[in-house]
Amino acid sequence: MDFKIIAKTFQGLEEVLAKEVTALGADNIEIGNRMVSFTGDQEMLYRANFCLRTAVRVLKPIAEFRADDADQVYEKVKNMPWEDYMDVKQTLLIDSVVFSENFRHSKFVAYRVKDAIADRFREQCGERPNVSISNPDIRINVHIAEDHVTVSLDSSGESLHKRGYRTGSVAAPLNEVLAAAIVMMTGWDGDCDFVDPFCGSGTIVIEAALIALNIYPGVFREEFGFERWKDFDEKLLEKIYNDDSQEREFMYKIYGYDINRQAVAIAQDNVRSAGVSKIVEVQQQDFYDFTWENERRAVMVTNPPYGERITTDDILDLYATIGSRLKQQFAGNDAWVLSSHDECFAKIGFRPSTKIALYNGSLPCEFHKYQVFSGRLSERREEGLELKTEDELRRNARFKPHRRDEEGDFDGKSWRREGSRDDEHYFRSRPDRKPQPRKPLFEGDDDFELNRRNFKWGDRDKDYTPEDGYLGFRNPLEHREKKTEHREDRPFRREDRPFRRDDRPFRRDDRRDNRRDDRRDNRRDNRRDDRRRREDDRRGPRKDRKWGFDSEGRPFRRDHNKKDDE
Repeated sequence: MDFKIIAKTFQGLEEVLAKEVTALGADNIEIGNRMVSFTGDQEMLYRANFCLRTAVRVLKPIAEFRADDADQVYEKVKNMPWEDYMDVKQTLLIDSVVFSENFRHSKFVAYRVKDAIADRFREQCGERPNVSISNPDIRINVHIAEDHVTVSLDSSGESLHKRGYRTGSVAAPLNEVLAAAIVMMTGWDGDCDFVDPFCGSGTIVIEAALIALNIYPGVFREEFGFERWKDFDEKLLEKIYNDDSQEREFMYKIYGYDINRQAVAIAQDNVRSAGVSKIVEVQQQDFYDFTWENERRAVMVTNPPYGERITTDDILDLYATIGSRLKQQFAGNDAWVLSSHDECFAKIGFRPSTKIALYNGSLPCEFHKYQVFSGRLSERREEGLELKTEDELRRNARFKPHRRDEEGDFDGKSWRREGSRDDEHYFRSRPDRKPQPRKPLFEGDDDFELNRRNFKWGDRDKDYTPEDGYLGFRNPLEHREKKTEHREDRPFRREDRPFRRDDRPFRRDDRRDNRRDDRRDNRRDNRRDDRRRREDDRRGPRKDRKWGFDSEGRPFRRDHNKKDDE
């Protein structure tokens, strides 16, 4: 019997996860925000946990209803048959995700759901289940969007990014799910060598090795959440676990480098723990000394430091070195770089053929692809070099929302080199201006294509009308000729607008006199202040002054002395 299944992931990885789910043979696939929903049976649920590389959790929805407050959620959850899903002796944990104005606190929702389950068991059998935070038997997920509530059983248990092969870690390790996703985004499928010059603890190279050998990440897991369910089928899980028919051989090599000796040792231990030491080689090397003497084609995927949790003495110089070393040593190959700051990408010096928006934890990042080649770009284009594929053009169009057609989809011709045919994007950022219907710039040129290099925004008439041409622009060629004629008729003559220095000469002596007067006034004021201080000293101490000085020049407070005398 098929039922609905939800696979959760990180933002930006939904399409990669959808491709994985499609490869598993699931039906009714729908992409949502940080999730992919599909339908399948119990075997599909087990395979989703065992095989998916880019999923964080796999949920099985068991109830959907509408509620306006926590009390309604309590009543709905209490009426559910929880005795069919768990025993009273089992421990539970409630995870709640809330996107609603009616529910202000997700923790309070979790408390009310826990109370509803506990009260139902107390009424049914006289005792209630306990809550366990560290190692619960049953995990329950509650998702609220406005007034729509979905209650699901978490079949994964611990997050699926915890593969089980990691024996050690370094500062700011890359998440395994994100590492597998960026490798899959490159399209690399084990058809050439693989390089990561900033491997850290080896997450990217290990995930690349598992993809190359087609080893599912579930083989390293000790336990899944569904193994504690009432309907757990142990034979079905053993069948999935022992099925190695999808594994394949890898005829190339995967290389990982890092400057930190401790990180290299940890990465080597992780590689051995994952069982991929035959195809993965990790060595200590500074990227300033990076060389690639292998004549075979290779793909580089790396996550260098970008100054957040890990930094260097000169982070921009590091990215400039990345560009120079790629140009000198990695020509003819592709390099993918994950980073966070535009300044870092700018220092690389290459124009990316594609870029993808991702999140590394809570940090917004971009994943850039660089096609490294020797020589100039114009020369390679003349030779027929295609920098961007159809998929990359479509992907890049998402960074340019003005290049959409009327139906909101991306037109196959809109991202071509000749430029966009949708010119209303200028007015989307200027709502006070209304677009005019498309018309030729001048008469007799019906096939004229808009090219922003032919004119400037300053060439627009102030009081234009639609009859004057498209957006009121004049013919740029005629305008240039008129401008030249006007300049010849009235050439620029400096004598018409002279700088009359003789009429207003620079008089240094006047400025010197002003400075002399200022100094004279300051001296006069200082002498006046000194005279007042001497007069005060002759008159004796003022009665309203609290502090004074004795014969030896030591300060004392008069009011204290008066109190002592009294």
